[in-house]
Amino acid sequence: MSTAKKVTGTLAIPLLTALVLECICVMNGNHVITNLKSFNNFVVYTAIVMITTMALSINLNSGRFDFSLGSIAALSAVTGAKISYAMLHGASGSAPVMLLITVLAGALLGLVSGLIYVALRLPPIITSLGVTLIFEGVLYTFTGGKYVMAEVQNASMSGFVGTWVNAAILIVVILLAMILIFDHTTFGYNYNALKNGQKVAVNTGIREVPNAVLCYVICGALMGVVGFLNAARNTNINGGQLNFGSISIMFTAFLPMFIGTYISRFSSDKLGFLLAAVCMSLLNSTFAVFSNAITASVQSIINAVLLVVFLIYLNNEQLLVGTFMNRGQKVKA
Repeated sequence: MSTAKKVTGTLAIPLLTALVLECICVMNGNHVITNLKSFNNFVVYTAIVMITTMALSINLNSGRFDFSLGSIAALSAVTGAKISYAMLHGASGSAPVMLLITVLAGALLGLVSGLIYVALRLPPIITSLGVTLIFEGVLYTFTGGKYVMAEVQNASMSGFVGTWVNAAILIVVILLAMILIFDHTTFGYNYNALKNGQKVAVNTGIREVPNAVLCYVICGALMGVVGFLNAARNTNINGGQLNFGSISIMFTAFLPMFIGTYISRFSSDKLGFLLAAVCMSLLNSTFAVFSNAITASVQSIINAVLLVVFLIYLNNEQLLVGTFMNRGQKVKA
């Protein structure tokens, strides 16, 4: 594949998305990004979507559907908020401390989830549902079912998401870390071997259980970052998420995961997830522009329709491309 084709394939969807959404906004006298505040929100939401998508894809690509991601994000964020507030009472520097504690708590919760999965030897989808209920129950008990607000409403937290620089640093650091871990380490080589041929990989001596547990730990750490960013962005954490109420966080990653996987045909999957997150953040910024006309329920419907349309395209791609090329040849003739 030529370099020009790779660049075109990589950038086509993000550029087309930006162009279409900007045209829609301009026709209504606005822009997708209207000021510095909206740009800050754009970068922060890009980070949230990219990290969530990466966390979802790690286990999903290995056949492990993990519903517990949202509960890990919420519970780790509450843990980080409570501990950092007890230490610093919202003083300067509390945001970085909360971020560190939240990531560690997320990694620990991911470890627990992974150990439960390998110990029970049940299908991962069943195990993750049980883990989700457990973590949500712990979250509810920890918070009394109330919103956590005082612990995250301080100048340090608002300052962290008040500038796009911090979110951009997280994007770069996590992107590089994921490339390093999954593309340039023994763990990554084993992970890709198990993903592409589990039975053959195990027969060659690759240990599946430690690799799977470490995948859960990495996913938990990533969702800790997501939990922190959501807490700082929303200025609260919902402690009353019961009966799979936390699963909604995970569903934000489905469409960008499919888009990112498509883009990865022309580049790496990690870069694809970043560009897919950019697309979703542009869409979210457009929703913000039309916030008076587009309700949250309508946004959910639009996202669902886009997901279905994209899946239909992927399922019928060869037919659609063949039809388009045949028509082009007839026109030339």
